[in-house]
Amino acid sequence: MKIFEPLYDAVSWIILMFHKGFDHAGMNESWSWCLAIVGLVVLIRIALIPLFVKQIRSMRNMQVLQPKIKAIQERYKGDREKTSQELMKLYKEHNTNPLSSCLPVLAQSPFFLALFKVLSGISKGHTVGVLTQADVDSARKSTFLGANLADKFVGADTTHVQIVTMLMIVAMSASQFYTQRQLMTKNMPAPVAGAPSNPFMQQQKLMMYLFPIMFGVFGINFPVGVLLYWLVSNFWSMGQQLYVIRRMPAAGSPAYEAMMKRKAKHDPKDPAAETGKGGTGSAAGGGSNGAAPGADGAGGGGTKTARQQPQRQPRSQRGPKKR
Repeated sequence: MKIFEPLYDAVSWIILMFHKGFDHAGMNESWSWCLAIVGLVVLIRIALIPLFVKQIRSMRNMQVLQPKIKAIQERYKGDREKTSQELMKLYKEHNTNPLSSCLPVLAQSPFFLALFKVLSGISKGHTVGVLTQADVDSARKSTFLGANLADKFVGADTTHVQIVTMLMIVAMSASQFYTQRQLMTKNMPAPVAGAPSNPFMQQQKLMMYLFPIMFGVFGINFPVGVLLYWLVSNFWSMGQQLYVIRRMPAAGSPAYEAMMKRKAKHDPKDPAAETGKGGTGSAAGGGSNGAAPGADGAGGGGTKTARQQPQRQPRSQRGPKKR
């Protein structure tokens, strides 16, 4: 389709520029083209960081809204239409969207399809985008783990190509599953993770199983170059999410408790890092303000010891005035 030709030009130009850069660095043709695809992944994922930040914020908002969501579900139990209307209203008021977790995947789709088109043209020996016939011939001969970048599982000429593509498909699906499961098990507060009936958890569970199955089914028709692109993208997502979960976990999640334990281990004097401090309830200081109790017991649920004030003596007990 002509409407996508500018995208084909952009993707093929990016790959070609990376290839020329690696080629000038002295790498062989195969490594140059493979690393060019990796470079495309890195460039796109850096550009998608704002979307990833938006995804994290939206998911945090969804976690905060779970009590209100549950209240709406209980109030309009049995009336799906009214429940959906009220939930949409709630999401709009708090500027959040339960589908925001799909944004990075959806944003990558055009580039993914463009790369698929470019590699399909290379496999047929046809020029595509800004690639010349010499570029196509060079890329067509390039290999990854012994399989040409344009080879697919379906229609593969050798068993070796089928083994390589199948291993890549399994690794791609497994990394996608692990990334989503990691989010649900480590970065979900207990009230959210323990309520599988709410829409947010249903959506996350659906994604956890649906995406790996989709990659596994459609992956048999993906060229090796496309499988390489998506596999690198999945590992990027995994590493990026590991960093966020470790450094900025959701409050009340297992990852948050692990972070508090690490802080307490490295700085035992830090009240916010001690177990039970900084939260709500008596363990966090006995009040809603969450103030940590001090050494004299003030600010918490313990006994408050007031400072002894000096008392005025009666006139009869005073000594004679000094002149």
